[in-house]
Amino acid sequence: MKGLSYLGKLPYDGKFFHVRCCAHILNILVQDGLSEIESVIHDVRDSVKHISATPLRIQMFSETTKQMRLPCKKLVLDCCTRWNSTYEMLRCALEFKDAFPRYQEKDSSYKNNPSSDDWNMVQKVCNFLEIFSEITHIISGCEYPTSNLFLPELTLIKETLDENSVSSDTDMKRMALKMKKKFDKYWGDLNLLIAVAAVMDPRNKMKLIEFSFRALYGDFEANEHIFSVKATLYDIYREYMDAFSNESAVKDYQVGVEDNAENISRASNSNVGAKGASSGRKKFDSFIRSVDVVESLKSVLDIYLEDVVFICSENETEYFDPLDWWRENNLKYRILSRMACDILAIPITSVASESTFSAGGRVIEPHRACLGPDTVQMLLCGEDWLRNYYGIHKKKKAYCSTNTGAAVVVIFSVVGLLHCFFYYLLAAAWFMLP
Repeated sequence: MKGLSYLGKLPYDGKFFHVRCCAHILNILVQDGLSEIESVIHDVRDSVKHISATPLRIQMFSETTKQMRLPCKKLVLDCCTRWNSTYEMLRCALEFKDAFPRYQEKDSSYKNNPSSDDWNMVQKVCNFLEIFSEITHIISGCEYPTSNLFLPELTLIKETLDENSVSSDTDMKRMALKMKKKFDKYWGDLNLLIAVAAVMDPRNKMKLIEFSFRALYGDFEANEHIFSVKATLYDIYREYMDAFSNESAVKDYQVGVEDNAENISRASNSNVGAKGASSGRKKFDSFIRSVDVVESLKSVLDIYLEDVVFICSENETEYFDPLDWWRENNLKYRILSRMACDILAIPITSVASESTFSAGGRVIEPHRACLGPDTVQMLLCGEDWLRNYYGIHKKKKAYCSTNTGAAVVVIFSVVGLLHCFFYYLLAAAWFMLP
């Protein structure tokens, strides 16, 4: 990394090539907060483990829930290293809080029934963690979110922690303060990529920076950080202008005032026959050329930032793609669109959420361990391409049966394998042609 930076191979000295995984930091943040209520979580987890241990207990609990007319759902056991699975376990168990005491009357071996105070705590924690769960799905989904999405969510996290850190509830206050300490450690000095990527979203521009930085840093420090982001933005833009200065597209961005002045001069001289008048015109043209007009002209970046922000309707905001917007405006912002696409393409999470947070099984299961790397790659790529082509999204494990999920994976895997095998045959036939 350092070697490439010294050789000038990386944009902006490679400062955007070391980005912490935001999903991982969010996991650390919430895990620290949950450690404050570990005893409550332990009782709920033991209750779920006890009931799920044998089919007889599951049947007894199911009969209890039916008698109480509660939702017909299974209890969810969490993976203790993934906070969102703990959140799902607590949220699911909370729906059956009235069934646990009734079940205890039937099962004398069940000893860890949470108290009413424990359930009240679980309710408050679930309400608190709901925001973090939604943010996790936004920044690390299977639809490959762009890096512009995180700054408003980061602002929401900061406001939520600030609000709960002064709460009258001592438990929530203690939990929020511990999470806030981790927040300041990892996001106290915001990575410039997150800020610059937010500016490259036409719905945000510098308006979101001004709004978010006042919430993140306060009014006193906000202006300094805003200036730093703007300076970085212009530095990167100048690098792209220098890199593509030999292309004819640059003429679309910088107006050659000298050329305009010469054209005006030729038109004027053709209509003026007197030598004195012509000399006066040339004198004025020399004055125009001596003034540094190019520096005073607005760059394309200035024009982009000063234009009004792009406003979406409420229904379109969720599906707005800034990359599509830059493609549509490529003729207007040729070099700036290159810069925007490069920045927005930088991931803010190291892996997809289904790999980081999902409690489901791995892709390479024990029964598939004998597959070769090429075959695994064909299966994964084929499934992903076909899902994207037909607009079919992966279902969460909690909302589909195991058999259905396995069938879908097998179907897509087989079809993907056939597609990839067909392409391999075409390639082989092509090379065998004389």
